[in-house]
Amino acid sequence: MMSLLDSLSGLLSRKGMAVKVNIPREDMIKDSVERREAMVMKCGALATWTRVESSGRSPRDTVIVKRPSSEGTIDWTSPNNLPLDPETFDMAWEDILQVFQDADKLFVTDRMIGADPRYALPVRVVSDKALTALFTDNMFRPWSEEATRFSIFKDRPFTLLASPENKLDHEKYKGRLREDPNLKHTSNMLVGMDMDRNLGIVFGSAYGGSIKKLMFTVMNYLLPGEGILPIHCSANEGENGDCALLLGLSGTGKTTLSADPSRALLGDDEHGWSDNGIANFENGCYAKLIDLSREKEPEIFSACFHHDDFNDHGSIVENVMVYPDGEFDLFDDRYTPNSRGSYPLTYLTNIKQSSVSGHPETILFLTADANSVIPPVSKLTSEQAMLWFLMGYTSKLAGTETGIKEPVSTFSRFFGQPFMPRVPEAYADLLGAKLELHGTQVYLINTGWTGGPYGTGHRIDLPLTREMVDACLTGEIERSEMRRDPYFKVMVPTSCPGIEDSSMLDPGNTWEVRADYEARARKLAGEFAVYFDKAYGTQNISEKIATECPGK
Repeated sequence: MMSLLDSLSGLLSRKGMAVKVNIPREDMIKDSVERREAMVMKCGALATWTRVESSGRSPRDTVIVKRPSSEGTIDWTSPNNLPLDPETFDMAWEDILQVFQDADKLFVTDRMIGADPRYALPVRVVSDKALTALFTDNMFRPWSEEATRFSIFKDRPFTLLASPENKLDHEKYKGRLREDPNLKHTSNMLVGMDMDRNLGIVFGSAYGGSIKKLMFTVMNYLLPGEGILPIHCSANEGENGDCALLLGLSGTGKTTLSADPSRALLGDDEHGWSDNGIANFENGCYAKLIDLSREKEPEIFSACFHHDDFNDHGSIVENVMVYPDGEFDLFDDRYTPNSRGSYPLTYLTNIKQSSVSGHPETILFLTADANSVIPPVSKLTSEQAMLWFLMGYTSKLAGTETGIKEPVSTFSRFFGQPFMPRVPEAYADLLGAKLELHGTQVYLINTGWTGGPYGTGHRIDLPLTREMVDACLTGEIERSEMRRDPYFKVMVPTSCPGIEDSSMLDPGNTWEVRADYEARARKLAGEFAVYFDKAYGTQNISEKIATECPGK
């Protein structure tokens, strides 16, 4: 029986000259414009708009093929790991090939995921959209001859088929895919991964992040099996070569704090930690643009909106409000608050070209605690680091019926739950082993509220947070005496360089009524314990880690 890759090869052969393989970047841009997949803006960037259902990821349509050979390695209790039977994946593959058969052109790019050639993953993307090819050129790394000789994945390349605008025949997939209440019939979208055969499909999702995050998920699955820890983080390097990682969910300040003029950026989102150190997965950035300003984020703004001939620009601006005169409005979220910009890392000024570094000396976990009970800066033991890595805590603000906003606790394992498919100990144990082997110190930075919860207190001033971050990166924080926090068990410094009022390092000191702080801290600690039991009660998590959970 013909394999799926054989079917693809046969199609590409039959299409002949209609298949554009690894065409120059300027040709990708030209085709994107001529085929009306994007419009040229005044600055030279390309703007595109998707259907509403493609203005973000589609987690309920993102699935992993479940096979006996690999099902034990995937945590099927995680709400983001949705199984798909192999037959349905094969049907979708044949259906997307039929779409490609009818397309006037196909675009093929051969790229790499991973800056370290020793574990770079070769990936071939085939699409009926030139803009998809340009997106992969922005986001994935150039083909590396060195990697084709030395990579552990040189004989296991990944193939991804993407047809962003076409939809599945929902009648054909009834009973195979989910019923979509908005459509009132079976879903017509599929973002699917077959980890055993190294195949992927993006069918019906025009959101660029569907392609980016599919490949991130694949790397997060493959690497732990090779003893390499994948991390959803930004990474930078000091003048002395000291590497630091910053982990945090959306809204915690990861992008802002990693953009340090005194430190070169490796990457802002996806990295691997191997026996050789840290390496970025990507070639570019896919930045959120809502409320972005030239003053606050000059690097990202320039990367997306610098003026250049459109043939040379190639930044893709997705779902941003644009006026008839060609000007962008980054503060208008009526279409979506998830507007995005895709651009190569080289469009930033302070980067490390190789995107690789040594073993991290410092790791910062970022949380934006709107409860105002987690200390602004604290030190974690290795067991605590593994615990907070498992929890991935921050708080978000949700409106209530009365219009008052209360913090809502959010837990996302490894600060990237939707993209971490393996059983949790695969990631936590690797982190613990690497922390011990390399003497890496982990700190927890609260970029959230002080002086009381949201509505009473205020966000910790960014300059103060930067002082705390600097103290952690330089090791100056270690000069301070430490006290154990009674609710969250972390070690809290009694002083910090650059912080004049050291009393704010104890969050209880900043509340008007300390008893109110204590009640709120106990409440949040209890939420930690409840979530831990729910998410990991049946998992193989060591007792040493479990006892470090707040509320236990």
